[in-house]
Amino acid sequence: MITLVVRRTIRATPERLFDAWTRPEELRKWWGPQGVTCIAAEVDLRVGGRYRIANQFADGRLLWISGEFELIERPRTLAYTWQLEPPVGPAERVVVTLEAHGPDTCVVVTHQRITDAKLRQQHEQGWLGCFESLAGYLESRS
Repeated sequence: MITLVVRRTIRATPERLFDAWTRPEELRKWWGPQGVTCIAAEVDLRVGGRYRIANQFADGRLLWISGEFELIERPRTLAYTWQLEPPVGPAERVVVTLEAHGPDTCVVVTHQRITDAKLRQQHEQGWLGCFESLAGYLESRS
């Protein structure tokens, strides 16, 4: 299994970032890289609770991502399983950590249990795009 680690420093507090990551109304505004629109987000934010996110691509294709929350330590850590619908293999795992550095926060996403190098590359591009969208969303509101 392969693990991917991506990081980005964003001008926002850990609390603000945690909320943007876990509130459906905010996820819909920033989730996804360029060319992808989040058209639906459901979040039951509790250990054992589930989430579902719908990504719509420019060609109209829909991709649903879902999983279960394993760890919630607001505002520093969030861990959850990650699986496409319908499932095509074992669930992957994502751990998000938020580390304050003055007015900025370092966001680190550790995406675990990736099955192959091609999928790792797709996830890396997706996460980097999500970081870009998240930074644009939060920094335009400050």
